[in-house]
Amino acid sequence: MNDNFQNTKNAIITYFKGVRTEWGKITWPERQQVIVETFFVVAIVFVFTLTIYGADKIIEWILSFFNRV
Repeated sequence: MNDNFQNTKNAIITYFKGVRTEWGKITWPERQQVIVETFFVVAIVFVFTLTIYGADKIIEWILSFFNRV
């Protein structure tokens, strides 16, 4: 049992050493790039929201027209 514990402990230590090594290889984007890309994501979500809302209102209007007939 002690041998199994030691193997698990070594595996965990090896894993976190690998994580630390890979963490140093990350290339972080510049602050300006993050701001611009965040703005574009918010704008695209806003446009899609308006498009879906408009389509929903058009379908609602068409269905209400057929309900009157």
